Amino acid sequence: MTITEPAETMTMVQAMNAALDLAMAEDEKVILLGEDIADPIGGVLKVTKGLSTKYGTARVRATPIAETGIIGAAVGAALGGYRPVAEVMFMDFLTVCLDQIVNHAAKLRYMSGGHTPVPLTVRTAVGTQRFGAQHCQNLEAWFMHVPGMKVVVPSNPADAKGLLAACIADDDPCLFVEHIGLAFAEKGEVPPGRHVVPLGSADTVRAGSDATVITYGMQVRNSVAAAQSLAGQGISVEVIDLRSLVPLDFDTILASVERTRRAVVVHDAHTFCGPGAELAARINEELFGELLAPVLRVGAGYSPVPFSTALEFHPTPERIREAVLTAVGR
Repeated sequence: MTITEPAETMTMVQAMNAALDLAMAEDEKVILLGEDIADPIGGVLKVTKGLSTKYGTARVRATPIAETGIIGAAVGAALGGYRPVAEVMFMDFLTVCLDQIVNHAAKLRYMSGGHTPVPLTVRTAVGTQRFGAQHCQNLEAWFMHVPGMKVVVPSNPADAKGLLAACIADDDPCLFVEHIGLAFAEKGEVPPGRHVVPLGSADTVRAGSDATVITYGMQVRNSVAAAQSLAGQGISVEVIDLRSLVPLDFDTILASVERTRRAVVVHDAHTFCGPGAELAARINEELFGELLAPVLRVGAGYSPVPFSTALEFHPTPERIREAVLTAVGR
């Protein structure tokens, strides 16, 4: 008789902390770098809380405020046989590291015939409008466009633990994007011990038959709320959580849209040239003759993110609901 350990109830922050703890316990080559990540601070979101006390500051290294130094050192460590997890506090700050990420981390395997993998995980945060236009940009489409990179965005604690474990174990550089609004928002059941969610595996979080909403991160919650509202009007909406943007699980996406024949793509990134543009193009290319309506996109406006939360900028359940109603002809 097999005794299964019960699931643990955690916030997303606790789940990511657990993933890092397990990875560091299993492999001494897993090291962490980033600003303020050592105790007593434990990172701006407390994701690394307690880890420097447990594993020492040689493996959990608080760095100067120098993102290029953090990523440059992490790339070098990865080439030297380590599995570094580098924290860059906000996604906006990755812009100063583009040379190290795009021209080095993502390219070195291809420039060496596969002899120099770069098993680097970069953790970064998005999702707070109140920090101003330089601290809240969703730039995931930039990194989706770079061959050699993998891009991951969890929407719940269980996936956060499983996806982070998968990124750390991967031999390619992975960008792991955390939404601040989900960090402590609610707790969820998380499998105990080692838990891995394969990259490139989308999750159908709600089944439906009239339209498919394709989304990730914070917008999974808003999309499910919109779907629940529409159910009261007799409209059945399927919601797909992509979980990873590269690799993309096109099999799950296309199978769903082929059945519902309508699709709405939702994300916090700008609508113009955002991830939804690629998804819409691919769906149209593959299923043009099957679609009952154009693929619609719901994203952020094309301007710097406003400081004022009185200005609606990112998608809301109401905007998603309106897009689905348009798709089904209501």
